[in-house]
Amino acid sequence: MASLKDMRVRISSVKATQKITKAMQMVAAAKLRRSQDAAQNARPYASRMAAVIANLAAGVSGDGAPRLLAGTGSDRRHLIVVAAADRGLAGGFSSSIVRAARDRIASLLAEGKDVKIITVGKKALPPLRRLYGDRIIQSYDLSAERSLTLSVAQPIADHIISLYEAGDVDVVTLFFSRFKSVVSQTPVGQQLIPAQVEGAPVTDLQGATYEYEPSEEGILETLLPRNITVQVLSALLENMAGFYASQMTAMDNATRNAGDMIKGLTVQYNRTRQAQITKELIEIISGAEAL
Repeated sequence: MASLKDMRVRISSVKATQKITKAMQMVAAAKLRRSQDAAQNARPYASRMAAVIANLAAGVSGDGAPRLLAGTGSDRRHLIVVAAADRGLAGGFSSSIVRAARDRIASLLAEGKDVKIITVGKKALPPLRRLYGDRIIQSYDLSAERSLTLSVAQPIADHIISLYEAGDVDVVTLFFSRFKSVVSQTPVGQQLIPAQVEGAPVTDLQGATYEYEPSEEGILETLLPRNITVQVLSALLENMAGFYASQMTAMDNATRNAGDMIKGLTVQYNRTRQAQITKELIEIISGAEAL
């Protein structure tokens, strides 16, 4: 049985840990508000760009369609981009994204497809490297970035586009966690190339006819690469909001568990102390009676 001193040291250690988890919970809650605002503010821009591309794509078909929209005509070579967190202590946030990507990779390999992987975030690399280390062609560490802007997403988008234009991949899918609420973040796989226009919001022209200068094809050639950058940035912002929400929840649970542990250890300490006092009293009384 542990001594009273050991139990006091353990109680003090758990109390110190509880203070740390409580502080991390408060920091995550403060950062969550800013991250949530950033993610929600990016959604209208991404949605409107998707609507513009959908309207332009409706008037483009055949050989004149840009390759980023029409595709290569094959789906044999896939590029899976997995965006997760750069830090831990957020429950199963990163592991849920990696699990969804891993399931897609396994299904593609089972179909005989060629799969390449790009990881974004330090937590996405280790679990995928253990299983598909030879398929990872690039890893991005964003832990040094103080804020997420287009300048952060641009190198990732440029690398994706360069691989596609070089003929190394046919289909590109981005995995990230879509932020819904503090308690709900859903891992999703979003196809970036070929651009998906089905299901995108379509602007009602109310019978008006537009003539484009330059042509629809020329506008799409400019918008489609930019849309990939916007989609990557939007995914990173969604990830950041989901990460802080998961971290806040995880640290809240850790704080509660530490409190329960402190109560249990305190009860055990008091009982052990009382038993020791009782034993000492019995020894004193027994000694007195012997005299």
